[in-house]
Amino acid sequence: IVPQPGDLIEIFRGAYQHWALYVGEGYIVHLCPPTEAAGAGAYSLVSVLCDTAVVTKESLEEIVGKDRFLVNNLLDGKHKPRSVYDILRDARSLLGLEMPYCILRGNCEHFVTELRYGKGESRQVYYALGVGVRAVEIGMKALNAASNISCVKSKQKRILL
Repeated sequence: IVPQPGDLIEIFRGAYQHWALYVGEGYIVHLCPPTEAAGAGAYSLVSVLCDTAVVTKESLEEIVGKDRFLVNNLLDGKHKPRSVYDILRDARSLLGLEMPYCILRGNCEHFVTELRYGKGESRQVYYALGVGVRAVEIGMKALNAASNISCVKSKQKRILL
């Protein structure tokens, strides 16, 4: 799919996705921690440690580099997109602005969904938190099972004595 102005662009960086807003003529606007600049490569994973980011307009091709990307207006079924005029106007008005960056509450996906839908959401965060919660639950169940086995063995020892 060829991107159209106002489309969300999902860029696959391996362990996570970087998000941008297509503004036309081969350019994107995105919330860019220093590690997501063009040519950041593997270093871009360090963006989770950044606490500020700058809204920049850059070439889609430069930012994508050798990674894969796709148009993904992921919340169109949940929220009505704002008008392309409003999306692009607001994106342009934010260019150069340094903003707080928080992987959980204010990342690049929150930024572009706020522009497109008027509501910032990050499916990556929901997914990651869900995976984390499930991992903790599994760990707790394993610890509980190990504890129960230990208690049974301890009781058996006491009965035999």
